[in-house]
Order: sequence, then structure tokens, then C-alpha cells
Amino acid sequence: MSGRPEALFPLFAGLETLAGVGPKTAQHFAGLAVTAPRDLLFTLPLSGIDRCLSETVKDAILPATLTTTVTIGPHRPPRNKGGAYRIHVEDAQTSFQVVYFHAHGDYLKRQLPEGSRQVLSGRVELFDGVAQMVHPDFAVPETEAANIPAFEPVYPLTNGITQKLMYKATRGAVALIPAMDEWIDPEQKKRSSWPDFAHAVQAAHDPQSLSDISATAPARERLAYDELFAHQITLALARNKERRKKGRRTVGDGRLQAKVLVSLPYTPTDAQTRAIAEITTDMARDARMNRLLQGDVGAGKTLVAFMALLAAAEAGGQGVLMAPTEILARQHLQGLRPLAENAGVVLEILTGRDKGTERQAKLAALARGDIHVLVGTHAVFQADVAFADLRLAVVDEQHRFGVRQRLELGQKGDRADVLVMTATPIPRSLALAQYGDMDVSVLDEKPPGRQPIKTALVSTEKLDQVVDRLRAAVAEGRQCYWVCPLVEESEVSDLIAAEERFKRLRAALGEGVVGLVHGQMPPAEKDAAMRAFQNGQTQVLVATTVIEVGVDVPNATIMVIERAETFGLAQLHQLRGRVGRGQGASTCLLMYQHPLGETGKQRLEVLRETEDGFVIAETDLKMRGTGDLIGTAQSGVPRFRVADLERQTALMATAQSDARKLLFDDPTLDTPRGKAARMLLWLMRQNEAIRLISVG
Repeated sequence: MSGRPEALFPLFAGLETLAGVGPKTAQHFAGLAVTAPRDLLFTLPLSGIDRCLSETVKDAILPATLTTTVTIGPHRPPRNKGGAYRIHVEDAQTSFQVVYFHAHGDYLKRQLPEGSRQVLSGRVELFDGVAQMVHPDFAVPETEAANIPAFEPVYPLTNGITQKLMYKATRGAVALIPAMDEWIDPEQKKRSSWPDFAHAVQAAHDPQSLSDISATAPARERLAYDELFAHQITLALARNKERRKKGRRTVGDGRLQAKVLVSLPYTPTDAQTRAIAEITTDMARDARMNRLLQGDVGAGKTLVAFMALLAAAEAGGQGVLMAPTEILARQHLQGLRPLAENAGVVLEILTGRDKGTERQAKLAALARGDIHVLVGTHAVFQADVAFADLRLAVVDEQHRFGVRQRLELGQKGDRADVLVMTATPIPRSLALAQYGDMDVSVLDEKPPGRQPIKTALVSTEKLDQVVDRLRAAVAEGRQCYWVCPLVEESEVSDLIAAEERFKRLRAALGEGVVGLVHGQMPPAEKDAAMRAFQNGQTQVLVATTVIEVGVDVPNATIMVIERAETFGLAQLHQLRGRVGRGQGASTCLLMYQHPLGETGKQRLEVLRETEDGFVIAETDLKMRGTGDLIGTAQSGVPRFRVADLERQTALMATAQSDARKLLFDDPTLDTPRGKAARMLLWLMRQNEAIRLISVG
């Protein structure tokens, strides 16, 4: 699989190889992320213009793009330089004017001689009651009417690229498609009535009507599937490579798990039981586990993870639970300590705060195997941290850890299994795109005893009433979060907003009642402010969004989110999940700036109606699109040119199962269909995948 197949060379050559494209135009094309003819194949029309011939412009609803046959009448050159050059024309039923600005009269007299029959196509508008066609898009003799496309595709453009150029360049690129074998499963292709690849590209660039431009048109759908399929083959290859990495069979006998289950004040949900079974089954295999545990706020992920860690201990090994921050690590420690005591396992914590002899003692105990479960932060990655026998690494909150760190952690143990936990419900389509190489366990039920949270929408104009309500709650000994809005993009303005709010609330509620946490603080100060709130020394915590993940203060029952309309729904849902953790009834107030637009209002109402994070995430995806939802920079979600993740989840799911099946039947892609799939990978620039095949 050494290099790109020769048949594809023309598609990956420079753009200058296309007729009509010079070096300068090639530079302009970069604005559309087009660097080779291949990219033009997937740069499809956004819409189209109907240029079917009409008999007359007479009863048309103007303005409109119309095409009609006319007899050319008298020319009226402009009176002054740069004025309008007008030509009187008559169609079958009425007359109108054709107007040119900065025109060369001699040229127009030659092109549109008086008395000739011409077909004109362009935008017709009314000016002072007179119908005018200004600068027709097409003006050809009646005998050449066939040169005007009946339905003209309209392409996305960028500075320096015109529709005409785009039309010509895409035609040039389509002509370079070589003969290729089919990579789509024949049954799938037949069921969906998809054309061959070359025909699909031709049809997508030559739509006959608006319906051919919709995502469900067979040609477009096929090209979307090709993109998704190539992406899923890449993920499936990565998954196979992970799975080929020898793991170790970790088989627990269930004795420690049983002790914990007996001590719990509730019965685990079916979803928890199912997830524990999936994870322990994976651990017992001799391939490396690479699993994502996805659960909504408060779905009980920690218990599931701890059960898996106990399985590692039962097998005579060790487990580590990694958290992104010191606070979260300590919180995991507090939550797990009683469970560990019931099971009789040794639980310890290792963070950057451990220094000197204390740290040395912990490291020695870890290396001897005296510590069964370690909770830690990034400090666990340091070179001097060695385990006696690390079997399982659990990583909390995926997006704070890069893939590289996941691997580093795996290297700490001899072929350790990896379980990643995320509290952000990810819509199915994104989960498939982003974590398609992992196996996924989903917790979609809430454990019993979680308090429902009342959610209300309040206009910022009622700020004073909200503050009064806080005063009463504080007097009753309850605690409250106040989340400040995201101001623009700069952290400095976020900081100003938070400090202003902090001063106002301190003035209203009294000294010592209100604390402040924001992104600019040194970590130690942040920890101190959080701890003061956790211990109940401060009752109101003003914060930028640093508190969204995992902080647990059971006594906090009110969450105020200012300018809620500036946040993503998934983020609001995460923030809301910080309350409703104790016995008291909890409230979340979403404050919005008046007037709120229709979509803004719809978005916030979703939160009022449901506490199901998956429903919320799906809605967010529909309303905002992929890019916004996860912050493109850190998302790891691929950019597709044709496929639409929000609307084509089902296609993505099919692509995933088909890619996995293809590689199951043909792991080295050497059958005829496998070879065709290699061609697809080259075509889709999936060089990573190609490397995986050649390495594998």
C-alpha cells in the first residue's frame, strides 16, 4: 500500500491542470478549501436556477429569473458617460427593457442586432412600473438556445471565483474520474437505489431540479455515504489495531463487588448492571479494552467505574481513576472511600500536592502493590510513578485528556485496559463520528432518590427579585451557584463580568457570604474558593463555567445562570446538574436578556421540559449544528464536505456496521471489494487509515 494508485494521480494533481485555471485562480480556490481537482468533485451546488423557457414575462411575479425568446428592438445609448444603455425587446405577449451599464455600444449592436431573434435569461425586476432585465446572464441567438442549461447549478463561491469558472472547473474535475470498482456492499447499494460513484458525481453536479440538490437525492446520499464509510473504515482499522494489541485477561471472582453491592442503600439501575457486565466481560478478554462509558448527569457512572476497578483488584491487580482536576480527584476519593472500606480494599490519592516523604511513601506502596485503587490527576503520568500490576485505567471526562495521555496511561501498566467516562451526553451521530473506534456503554436511567430540578426562565430585568429570593434562601442556610455569562471570547471580559457580579451580590448579601471562582485564578486560590463553598463557609459561589464538571455540593439547591441564551444546551444541562444532589428541592433559574428571539426561546424551553441529557443534546445538535456544539477546535469531529452529521445519523450508523463487517471478513482489505475500499480511502484522503493497513 506504498503510494497513491496511479489512476488517481490526475485528481490529486495541481488545480492548474484544469482548463481555465491559472496559478492565481488556484490560490483563490484555497478559500473554498479546494487544493486539487479531487476537492471539486465534493464541492457540490448549494442551489439552482430554473432557466426553462417561458413564453413571456407578462404575468410573472417579479423579481424573478426568467428565460424567454424576444425580438430585439431599437437600442438607446446613454445620454451621459457611464449611464444606462437600454434595448427595447418584445416577447410573445409584452415588451420590456434590457439594460447594460458601462456598455460598449458597438459590441452590443453586433451581438444583439435590431430585428434579430434572441433567447435572453436573467433577473427581471420592475423599475417605475417598467419591467427590466439588467445584464442578462445569457443572451444567445435563438438557434443556440440549447446552450442555456434548463436548470443551472449554483455553487458556493469565494473571493476571485465566479459561477462560470466554478461550472467549468467542476466539469473538468469530473472528467478525470478513473474507472473504479464498487466499494459499497451490493445489497446496501441496491436497497438504497444508489448510482455508481462516477454517475453519482456527475448527477450531483448536473441537477435537473431542486429535488436533486436535497441531501436525500440518491446521488448526493451515495456521496455522503462514501465520506462516512471511508471515515468509519479508518476508525474500524484503528479499533482493530487497538484490539490486536495484546491485552491481559482480568477475571475477578466477584467477592469484593458483592460486599459493595450489599452495603449500598439502593439497588443499581438496570443500565448500571448492564454496563458493569459489558466492562467486566471486556476485561476478561485477552484483547485490550477500549470502552467509552457515557452517562447523563447523576446517572451513577462512578459506581460502575468502581465495580470495574474492584474486578481488577479481585484479579490481584491494581486500578487507577484519573480526574482532570485536584478538586474532582478529591471528590472521587470522598465518594469512593466508604465503598472501598466496605470492600476492604486500599484506596489512595496522588496529586501534584503530594510532596517529599509522603509522596515517596505512596509511590513505594504503589510499586509494592499495597495500594489497590489509586485516584489521581495528571501527576500519575510522571516518570517515577510505577505500579506493581496496573490492569485498568479509568479516565474521567474525555475532552480534558488527549488521546496521547490515554496511551501514556496504558503504558504505565502492562497492556492495561482503558475505560473513558464522559458526563456529556453525546448525540448518537457525534458519538459515532468521534468515538467510532471505541465500544460504548450508555447509562440512560437515573438512580432512585435523585431530586427532580425545577427549571424556570426569568428575564434579566427581574434581577432584583432573583437577588431577594437568594437572600431568603441563604437565611434558611441553603447554598447557591451564580454562573456568569460568557462574554465575547476573551477571558479578561469574562473576568470583569464575574467580578462585577461578585461585588454586587456581596453588597446585597453581606461580606463573607459570597465567594468567587474564575478561569484566571491560580489553581490553589481556585481550590480554596471551591473548598470554602463545599464546606459551607461561603453560601453563594459566583463563577464562570469552571464549575460545570463534577463538583458535588449536596447542600446547593439553587443554580442561577445569567444570559443563559449564550450557552450551549448541553452546557446548561451540565451546569444544572450541579444542584439536586442532596435532599432539598432544587431550582435552576435561566436568566435571559430581553427580547429573546424565537429560536433562543425554543432552545431554553427544551431545558424546562426535560432533564434527559440525550434528548437535550439531540435538540442542541439540530438547532446549532455540529461545529458549535463541541467547539470545533477540541472536538475531533471530522469535517465532511457532503455528509451532514445532524441529519444523516442513520447513514453514519450503517457505515459503521458495514465498515466493521468488511474488516471482519477481510482484515487486510485484499478481496476485490477490499481493494476497492483502499481506493476509496485514497480518494477520501484517509492517509492515516492507509498507514494502519500497511503497518497492520
